[in-house]
Amino acid sequence: MSKVLLGEIAIERKETCKGNKDGFPIVGLEHLIPEQVTLSDWDEDKINTFTKLFSEGDVLFGRRRAYLKKAAVAPFDGICSGDITVIKAIPERILPELLPFIIQNDSFFQYAVGKSAGSLSPRVKWEHLRNYEFELPNIEKQRELARILWAMEETKKSYQKLLQLSNELVKSQFIDLFSLPGINKYGFTECKIKNVIIDLRYGTSKPASEHGTYPYLRMNNITYDGKLDLSELKYIDLSESELDKCMVRQGDVLFNRTNSRELVGKTCVFTEEKSMVIAGYIIRVRLNERVLPLYLSVMFNTDYGKALLKKMAKGAIGQANINAQALQNIDILLPPLLLQEQFAAFVRQSDKTKFELEKTLVELTGTYKKLMSANFG
Repeated sequence: MSKVLLGEIAIERKETCKGNKDGFPIVGLEHLIPEQVTLSDWDEDKINTFTKLFSEGDVLFGRRRAYLKKAAVAPFDGICSGDITVIKAIPERILPELLPFIIQNDSFFQYAVGKSAGSLSPRVKWEHLRNYEFELPNIEKQRELARILWAMEETKKSYQKLLQLSNELVKSQFIDLFSLPGINKYGFTECKIKNVIIDLRYGTSKPASEHGTYPYLRMNNITYDGKLDLSELKYIDLSESELDKCMVRQGDVLFNRTNSRELVGKTCVFTEEKSMVIAGYIIRVRLNERVLPLYLSVMFNTDYGKALLKKMAKGAIGQANINAQALQNIDILLPPLLLQEQFAAFVRQSDKTKFELEKTLVELTGTYKKLMSANFG
């Protein structure tokens, strides 16, 4: 094992497409998923200004906001954003299959963040990345590591697929049991959301901090698939008179009213026993006894719900908005409460299965990272 610089075993690919771009898959920063070494999303036949070429096997590294940990191996030839650095292995100096794991490594991202320049949108240049130093095993060890790491990557993808299927099963069960507004094949009572609301409030516009009395929920604490994510909490201090307006309690439905057009309307149920405070771009919805919070949340997280919210969002693409009045005027069905409770029991059982899958995935990811750190650190 010997120490090498990244620039000694890889180069930056700088070729550009000067002709017709028809037929080239297109990769932007939004297609790179944090901490995923396999590219799973891209565009085709879409008008774009990208010209940077990449080839199958190259590593696409998101040089803007490197702390997002975006780097993936290309499964085909294509065109990518200028905010992506295309890194090509030098086969005589490193096993190409191993390079993606050297790039998709916490120590490399930490180095890249340290070399980034710019305040609002920091970027890092290849001239700095090429000086990243790491341990490179001999070729026999490289082959062994590549085999193990790719096998672990495939296992991770299998677990992620199972989690995705679990989410889809819940949404499918929802539609099977209840149908949807506008279809209502079971003849349930129809009404507006405002007819089943006890209370609806916006959160506070006061800034959060790293310290404070109350945990402070922001739009990043609601996931795209409708879960509460408390991994990155901020805190806030508020007077007693302000608390009632923006405090949430167990069973409240949280609705993200402002975001990009793709993410506006993220919805989840607040499941914690400890009360927390919401930011101003979240709406707190408190329902009466006719509707279970989970029922409303899952409806908004179906493909139907997401399409509806996206369509009704107003404003710019990057900062769309759905106000409280528009939210209250959305049509919903009112199935019998017993049927809603049966669905809730199904979701709880599904969540138990997902919890075990997520736990296994976290353990596998931890082992995966330790292996990379031990061999490339």
